[in-house]
Amino acid sequence: MAGSEAAWQAAERGARVRLVEMRPGRTTPAHKTDKAAEIVCSNSFKSNHISSASGALKEEMRRLGSLIVACADAHRVPAGEALAVDPEAFSGEVTRRLESHPNIEWVRAEADAFPDDGPVIIATGPLTSDALAQRIGERTGRYDLYFYDAVAPVVDGSTINMEKVFRASRRGKGLEPDFSDDAAYLNCPMDKAEYLSLREAIQGAVLAPVHDFEDIRYFEACLPVEELARRGERTLAFGPLKPVGLADPRTGKRPYAVVQLRQENKAGTLWNLVGFQTRMKWGDQKRVLRMIPGLENAEFVRFGVMHRNTYIHSPGLLDGTLALLADSRIRFAGQIVGVEGYLESAAMGLVAGINAALGGGIVFPDTSVLGSLTRYVSAYEGKQFAPMNACWGLLPPLEGDRIRDKKERGRLMGERAVAALDAAKSEARL
Repeated sequence: MAGSEAAWQAAERGARVRLVEMRPGRTTPAHKTDKAAEIVCSNSFKSNHISSASGALKEEMRRLGSLIVACADAHRVPAGEALAVDPEAFSGEVTRRLESHPNIEWVRAEADAFPDDGPVIIATGPLTSDALAQRIGERTGRYDLYFYDAVAPVVDGSTINMEKVFRASRRGKGLEPDFSDDAAYLNCPMDKAEYLSLREAIQGAVLAPVHDFEDIRYFEACLPVEELARRGERTLAFGPLKPVGLADPRTGKRPYAVVQLRQENKAGTLWNLVGFQTRMKWGDQKRVLRMIPGLENAEFVRFGVMHRNTYIHSPGLLDGTLALLADSRIRFAGQIVGVEGYLESAAMGLVAGINAALGGGIVFPDTSVLGSLTRYVSAYEGKQFAPMNACWGLLPPLEGDRIRDKKERGRLMGERAVAALDAAKSEARL
């Protein structure tokens, strides 16, 4: 998705593009064809409605001439408000447009090194070949490119029941939220019966299958909650749910167990479930996690995942145009920069392609969804950088009175996002 979009954006702006694709000479365990933008999982690009971050992002990309969104629109299948596509027709259309573009030369070969001159975009996704991953490690100085994700769910802060949780850090440290070691947490206290019910539900949850080519090897310091629950009745209570150093101010007593939520961004709109990395299917995650006191009506902007992935630690490596700080002629795009999803990957390709063609310097405003994603991967300020989907929590909150209606709040944020994109587009003459 990202490479296709990046090539298209650069070519449409007059650049001569050499698009290097190793399939079909060498394929990956996930791909089955030699087509561009092959759909390997769900055929859904999620909501098309502007009241959702995903819908607003699509509209922003349409206004910048996105190849991926145009082809998705052209081969849409019925899916209510969501944008779902016919996978074969979609990838066939993307392939035809790229192959017929006069400014694109398509080379079927494996890229195992960086070109010596000219702008370069690396958009190789989560299954980057070992040879190129080695070159990327050498260039960035980091070799932690390939591992199994252990990512905990993230909750929309506005959906947490604050009457049931309390703010505190262990041993009373750090009552003001920041990003230091002593930052305050939101704590969801449980008595013994609540804890045992939660453990039982975790044990009974259905786990997402892994691909045949994925040899899952868990790290002891990063075990999924279902594995911890399996190991013993109190393993979770002595692990990520330990109540040590915490007292519920309403009772003055230490709870039997505590689920802690860590602030994910400065605005306090996103909260991470500490230590809750999981392979539970998403439907089961929602059901099980809503058993936690204070999260009965929680909305999850990211569910927990654990799978093989390849991505760079973009904060500290990339600038706001997705260029490598150590070598501005090299840009990264797509899932490899730390985004999740087809649309988000394509969006990063769009940013990289435009900047590569125009010589860089275009940073989209963080009040747009496109800009919020770019800012997340280039300037994330938290402790645990992990792939993220588009969500309203990445954008600055609306000014003025708090709007409680979720759909209305989303509509206003969507309109603001598209307006910000339009203004940036006009200013940069895109």
